Amino acid sequence: MTRRDFFPSSAALAAFTILPRRVLGGSGYVPPSDKLNIAGVGVGGMGANYVAGCESQNIAALCDVDDVLGGRVFKKYPGAKTYKDFRVMLDREKGIDAVIVGTPDHSHAAVALAAMHLGKHVYCAKPLTRTIREARMLARTAKEKKLATQMSVQSCCSDEALSTVEWVESGVIGPVREVHVWSDRPVWPQALARPRETPPVPPELDWDLWLGPAPFRSYHPVYHPFSWRGWCDFGTGALGDMACHSFHIVFQALKLGPPKSAHASTTLIRELVIEGGGWMRSKVVDTSETYPASAMITWEFAARGDMPPVRMTWYDGGLKPPRPADLEPGVRLHNDGLMFIGEKGTILSGFSGGPRLVPDAKNQTFTPPAKTIPRSIGHYLEWIAAAKGGKPANCEFGFGGLLTETALLGVIAERTGRFLTWDADAMRVTNDADANQYVEGVYRAGWCV
Repeated sequence: MTRRDFFPSSAALAAFTILPRRVLGGSGYVPPSDKLNIAGVGVGGMGANYVAGCESQNIAALCDVDDVLGGRVFKKYPGAKTYKDFRVMLDREKGIDAVIVGTPDHSHAAVALAAMHLGKHVYCAKPLTRTIREARMLARTAKEKKLATQMSVQSCCSDEALSTVEWVESGVIGPVREVHVWSDRPVWPQALARPRETPPVPPELDWDLWLGPAPFRSYHPVYHPFSWRGWCDFGTGALGDMACHSFHIVFQALKLGPPKSAHASTTLIRELVIEGGGWMRSKVVDTSETYPASAMITWEFAARGDMPPVRMTWYDGGLKPPRPADLEPGVRLHNDGLMFIGEKGTILSGFSGGPRLVPDAKNQTFTPPAKTIPRSIGHYLEWIAAAKGGKPANCEFGFGGLLTETALLGVIAERTGRFLTWDADAMRVTNDADANQYVEGVYRAGWCV
């Protein structure tokens, strides 16, 4: 074979093109090299949905302390390595690009910070953390390490939420000084005393790992797998679970910063006590380890430029705000909702639909503003794109941390029952030194954040 035989002619070279593998693979093909290697921690509950939202990528590793709950998800991704201890997983799986955190609230910071210190992008369940200090640490670490993050507030990318922001910004109801937010949560038990029974730990569950940084207590099914949200050592109650799903609309529309103060009113649980001689009295039950059956929490926000101060009030456990005076008699407030009260009118919005003016007659003559806010490519796709060098996701840890801190200040107000003034820069309650124990948090020996 001569040299001329081996090399093609220049004409042949001109006709020859090296096609990218994605083209050879057909429309929609994503080569493996373009996929993130993602690990999931705490995938037996809501974490399963987070993983499913990212399964366009390579689900490389999965971790759950419960072999039964986690095992259902493990089977769905047979190519993923499986673990019980996230620390072992992070140590062994060097090729992981990003980590999904779907654990209970008390473990969010431990898992997320461990991942971020290794340079991994992080998607985390809401609220971002169980304490304000933890939220501040996650936001700061993500910024310092330039990592892509997202908190699981799926409504951040919804057209209904963004439309509500646009309506408020349009000025149709004038300057807003008052906002009401409500939820039908909790749908799990709260206002409980710690159970006295100590049933055996199920063989599929590593209880010590489930507790993680939380103070030790004996296993009971009232904590795992579902009702942990109601317990102060593990969750953040109805407020922590649901507030961020609405708060992002309020903060975006009204350009809010940290609150100046918070205070709460909560329900009391009483039991009947029969004393000698048949006398009866009632006493308040000590339910300090759990959140109340229902609560009303109010935050105050300072003026921003030419925007007036704002008072925002949250309601849960079946409580709702007063009906707008001009709301039609036949219209009921939904179980979950959001109400902006401006100087010229009221906007109602909620999880079940987009914004509407009150009364309804105003909607007939109102032309909705243009959709000036860019719409999302999708909640999970935002994070994936950000991890590949794109723009930050809508609920990255800077914004998500602000929402979380606001909710958690309300949680502290619930737990203390006191009016709290807040210095966000110093990260301290300024008028109640005892309340600051809840800002910092306490960790079990061998764990730190």
